[in-house]
Amino acid sequence: MSQAVHVLRDNISDAKLVDTELGPLAEGAVRLKIESFSVTANNVTYAVAGDQMGYWNFFPGEGPRGVVPMWGHARVEASNQPEIAIGERVYGYLPMATHLDVLPGKVSVGGFMDRAEHRQPMSPIYNQYSRLAADPEHDPAREAQRMIFGPLFKTGYLIETMFRTEDWFGAEAMVMTSASSKTSMALASVARDKSPRVRRIGLTSAGNVAFTEGTGLYDQVLAYDKLVDLEPVPTVSVDFAGNSKVLRAIHEHLGVNLAYSCLVGATHVDGRVGGSKDMPGPQPILFFAPHYAVAAIKELGPKAFGEAVAKSWHTFLGEVEGTVEVETRSGIAAARDTFIAMVKGEVDPAKGIVIEP
Repeated sequence: MSQAVHVLRDNISDAKLVDTELGPLAEGAVRLKIESFSVTANNVTYAVAGDQMGYWNFFPGEGPRGVVPMWGHARVEASNQPEIAIGERVYGYLPMATHLDVLPGKVSVGGFMDRAEHRQPMSPIYNQYSRLAADPEHDPAREAQRMIFGPLFKTGYLIETMFRTEDWFGAEAMVMTSASSKTSMALASVARDKSPRVRRIGLTSAGNVAFTEGTGLYDQVLAYDKLVDLEPVPTVSVDFAGNSKVLRAIHEHLGVNLAYSCLVGATHVDGRVGGSKDMPGPQPILFFAPHYAVAAIKELGPKAFGEAVAKSWHTFLGEVEGTVEVETRSGIAAARDTFIAMVKGEVDPAKGIVIEP
């Protein structure tokens, strides 16, 4: 028996548990028993942008419901693929569920691709699985940190890469909404390391100001109602919150000083109404990390890209050590409850939630 959390696509705070019989394993397929995954604001973004970006297509649900993707670890429970042994562990894109059947292709010592037909139209970045026995990023002592920060870190890394490639569009500062979020923290870390001349300004809710300042990653932290204190200098903005009122306020306050407006994710689900039409300044542009990842890998080569990311990753891990308390919760029902709480903004940013379904 497999259990999964099915989320109503047009009302993502509505989630229910669904039981499914595990049928015979297909020829060439591998059955993964999901061991652990982290629920973060990133997963809320997958749900919010699910129809627009195709995230609901990875793990289809029933009717108007879908299964939200997670990042985590799994163990091979059954295998009809001779190159992959029962008992070995993998890391990658998983459903909010207890099991997943994959159809491995391009199998190597380090990993494989899921060649299931319905997943092929989406970015190959999401279809890769690392075999932990030969994965240079794997650290048994930091599995939780990889799930909590890893995917978000790479998004932050790629945002900084994009800005640096464009010479920051001439900006002297970068303002980030939802600055207590893990992706914003990752971007701030990489920018401090690789582009120290650019001032890092974090915007967050009043209740998260102390936590955000305590990370030490920002030059300045402001509550949303203090946005008027932003210095009017050439600036790029990165909106992680998805709150159109906050985004409009940034555009109106900075005006001609806003050099570029980048949209990434959505941590404030209730604030997405109103859109970005008729805002002063540049048109906000949605950042799609897999596109930039593929381009960077093509430019640098897989090995050099991996080494560059790993170097910044280890720097980031050292910087956030102790800022987030890992909390492990058991059972697939806990995944449902945690996801709903995340949607409602009820999860303390100082906690990283790991689910063992």
